[in-house]
Amino acid sequence: MVFTHDTEIALTTAVALVNTAPGTAPGRSGEGLGGVGDLDAFVEEWQYSGSRTRDDAELAAVRALRPQLQRLWTAEEEEQVAGVNDLLARARALPQLVRHDGWDWHLHATTSEAPLAERMAVEAAMALVDVLRAGERSRLRTCAADDCDDVLVDLSRNRSKRFCDGGCGNRVAVAAYRTRSAGRV
Repeated sequence: MVFTHDTEIALTTAVALVNTAPGTAPGRSGEGLGGVGDLDAFVEEWQYSGSRTRDDAELAAVRALRPQLQRLWTAEEEEQVAGVNDLLARARALPQLVRHDGWDWHLHATTSEAPLAERMAVEAAMALVDVLRAGERSRLRTCAADDCDDVLVDLSRNRSKRFCDGGCGNRVAVAAYRTRSAGRV
């Protein structure tokens, strides 16, 4: 394990959130958080706890967080540090140990009453703190497929993950196979 379980979950969740934005990922058309129902499903899938307003303002705030996180994912170290510190300062983050919903002790840095987008931002920022402190920035990547701009976190032991979870690795491998096969005919 590279990071603690809650850090790995927070990084993976941040990837999933960023990748809901409209982009160039093959097979994804448009907005992944098209409405409050989509946000409800995302929150349930990734097990966010705490209060919710379940309105368009909350949805807009979560959507606005995505480009901030995407910039942090690909930024140089100093810019990453400044961005993480900014997210934590804006939320007045105060780390505390909590245990809830079947999860053992882990860190929260906002109250459960804080707005959802703020809790998401702080959770991602806290995970990025661990990445930066561990000197593991190289694990934060963008998909290696030429036609995809999704982000990913490489949690593999040998640091070999190159493609997002949207099927790009498979698609690139099939295209390479077909190119090789066409040359043999």
